[in-house]
Amino acid sequence: MTQIILYIAASLDGFIADAAGGVDWLPPGDDGDDKRRYADFYAAVAALIMGRRTYDQVRQFGDWPYPGKPVYVFTARPPDAAPPPGVRFIQTDAAAFARTVAPQHAAGPLWLVGGADLANQFRSAGLIDEYRVFVIPIILGQGISLFGGGVGNADSDAQGNDAGNAAPTPLRLVETQTYSDGIVMLRYRPAETG
Repeated sequence: MTQIILYIAASLDGFIADAAGGVDWLPPGDDGDDKRRYADFYAAVAALIMGRRTYDQVRQFGDWPYPGKPVYVFTARPPDAAPPPGVRFIQTDAAAFARTVAPQHAAGPLWLVGGADLANQFRSAGLIDEYRVFVIPIILGQGISLFGGGVGNADSDAQGNDAGNAAPTPLRLVETQTYSDGIVMLRYRPAETG
């Protein structure tokens, strides 16, 4: 079965973007350890999943940062006129995606990039196999919450997002890692229940 991994950065107070949707507060990620950590993860990923507004934001950064990988963009809006190679716009929900598309990528895990509402949709459906959250040593005070519900949620056009009333998701910690720049990686898997 194909694994879905949420691999994401968040502020100490749990925001993945500031109130305007910006991510200028993220560190540049240009030190050797960060580059290797990301490169190893990216090399293992079979495909990426993201919401439309996350996609639109990434397009503003310049060169497409996900070459050579299929990217599934959840959206209710019309597709981009000229998307980068490998980008597919889909209008489905997380459960249908997991049943029909995810099994086509058995060569490696799928990276759930974000945003908040799409991550919450996958979480509430019990479809995230692993959570890797990189806690950045900054307090934003307000912004877009890791799983939605914050100010100005950026991926609110993801299909089928009725996850606001989802039950809690118990997790078990499988690894922590600290880095010299103060970032802490928390790696969780869903806790066994029953």
